[in-house]
Amino acid sequence: MGVIPIVNENDTLAVSEIKFGDNDTLSAITAAMVKADYLFLMTDVDCLFTSNPRTHPDAEPIEVVSDIMALEADVSSTGSSLGTGGMSTKIVAAKLGTSAGVTTIITKSSKPGNVHDIVKYLQKIRPVSLSGKDCTPAGKYSQETAPPPPLHTRFLPSETPIQSRSFWLLHGLTPRGTVFIDIGAYNALQNKASLLPAGIVAVDGHFAQQEAVRLVVVERPSPSALNGDFPLHGQEPKEVGRALVNYGSIEIARIKGHRSTHIQPLLGYADSEYVAFRENISFFQPDDKQNASDTSTM
Repeated sequence: MGVIPIVNENDTLAVSEIKFGDNDTLSAITAAMVKADYLFLMTDVDCLFTSNPRTHPDAEPIEVVSDIMALEADVSSTGSSLGTGGMSTKIVAAKLGTSAGVTTIITKSSKPGNVHDIVKYLQKIRPVSLSGKDCTPAGKYSQETAPPPPLHTRFLPSETPIQSRSFWLLHGLTPRGTVFIDIGAYNALQNKASLLPAGIVAVDGHFAQQEAVRLVVVERPSPSALNGDFPLHGQEPKEVGRALVNYGSIEIARIKGHRSTHIQPLLGYADSEYVAFRENISFFQPDDKQNASDTSTM
């Protein structure tokens, strides 16, 4: 349609229950859900730098980031005066956007013409390869006919972007509680199985049927170590993904650790033999654990 949507949470969302926390996160989720070509994160500096250019004259601009997890940049003070989030929230938004296959760009808000010039430049260059893991251009580009673009930082999209429904489950819903599963259940889910009550160790929080929950892998304690309904003994719990559940927290607490054939006797009914269907479960990608903590309060 030739339209550039401008996302500003301050103006569009006044209900606390659907507040995402900052414009950058909201814009990244919006870009992913509509499969946008580009996401521009406008700030008060031209781009990311290797160190703070206000205190380090030798700071170098970071023009292309092919592996955001390897990014080394100074975000301590830049971008802090704009909107509801500083530069750190823009890095989180870039992780979300690129994981969904959206090219994400940081550039200066006081120069809105940069958007047009950068897009024009990107439409003229031709990627030759998509290899490389450092914060450098991921490939060589043909730039004979493309004049230098305005200064900016461009985050290249993931070569294996997560699907829209998976992105929605991971980042578009507010988790209402936590379901703790053992390693056996986790391995079964990795092999495309649905979540059975037998693999559930514990439940935390109060949530209803068809609400989103965090999935956390824990070591199943021995019966002698079990102390109450919240066993977190053994190795460090690890959040691995999110799920839409077929039962509420009270029902799951009753059927956890039992076979599916026991659901009817324990609850008096059985809506499903599974606590969550596999299509309603999504896992974070490797090295994406920071996104989990940064977006869990959305």
